Amino acid sequence: MVGYRHLFHQRPELGFEEHETAAKVAEALRSFGLEVHEGVGVVGVLRNGKGNRAIALRADMDALPIHEASTHNHVSEKPGKMHACGHDGHMAMLLGAAKRLADNRDFDGTVVFLFQPNEEHGLGAKAMLEDGVFNRFPVEEVYAIHNLPGAPMGEISTRVGIICSSESLFEIEIEGQGGHASMPQVGVDAILVGADVVQALQSIVARKLPPSAGAVVSVTEFITDGQRNVLPGRAKLKGDVRTRDPETRAAVERFMRQITEGIAAAHGVRITVNFRTEFIETINAEEPVNAVLRAAAEVTDEIIPDRIPMSFSEDFAHFSNAVPGCFLLLGNGQDGAHGRPLHSSDYDFNDDVLLTGAGFWAALAKQRLPLKDT
Repeated sequence: MVGYRHLFHQRPELGFEEHETAAKVAEALRSFGLEVHEGVGVVGVLRNGKGNRAIALRADMDALPIHEASTHNHVSEKPGKMHACGHDGHMAMLLGAAKRLADNRDFDGTVVFLFQPNEEHGLGAKAMLEDGVFNRFPVEEVYAIHNLPGAPMGEISTRVGIICSSESLFEIEIEGQGGHASMPQVGVDAILVGADVVQALQSIVARKLPPSAGAVVSVTEFITDGQRNVLPGRAKLKGDVRTRDPETRAAVERFMRQITEGIAAAHGVRITVNFRTEFIETINAEEPVNAVLRAAAEVTDEIIPDRIPMSFSEDFAHFSNAVPGCFLLLGNGQDGAHGRPLHSSDYDFNDDVLLTGAGFWAALAKQRLPLKDT
């Protein structure tokens, strides 16, 4: 597993470009004796016994457009690309579980191993579903692990219900009137209007939603056509919204449109809002969560059964929206590169949790697909 992990880390590929990675995954699965299907992602199928139950286990394959700042001996060989989220480790753990289950055959039923592309942009799971992955390989449940830097090494945590927030992206375009910087009264300064919008958007979370909503509204870009001595007539604000339920998501969009309409009227300008949801909320079903907790007890004493929901988003949500599922977090450690935030240029997946992850996957498969007494 360490060898695979380091190879994936050294050869990162971005979303929907994971050709070398997918080929290596497929090669490994075939060498373990699995039935392998390549197309949108890679699907490995392992059957044993006569049981008709099936579960799916997912790992993500894509890297990020980040230039790695690490100095370890498996640093990325592709400038500007890096496994800064641990997908290299996720793949290695799932390959380890496939090897263990293929060797031991201590389950009765079918395990479907999903290696999906393009998780980071929220497109890979949808692409696999649209390609009919659950029609061709029907399963009753689906599961996924994500590593969690800063959490104790090997700790497993999850919860019933909301586990990851949705992500919606917004663009707000302001059409004012540009002019000379020395005569601001002649035009309508789009920066001033945009500043009012930025400030007012903060009232959505602070004053329009209950504190328990767990929503986040962030303006991340402020772009204008202004110059050194030119007041801009146009401005564009871009940003990111995270929510924990569809109702809150709809409320944020509604308040955003109300606020911008009011500011547009106050300044006599035109403001348009584009609001689109990239990731839906990730919801864990009760029975899969209970199954995860039972399997976790076989590999670790560090278990959190009702963790606080994560503010980040996951396109595993589309899989668990199609069939009951559970998304869980695996502690990556608290020291050095293992404790650095996800998506940071000096983060690294912790090889010491590979055995925990693979052992968990094997325990889960054996529990969900138990051998029949003879």
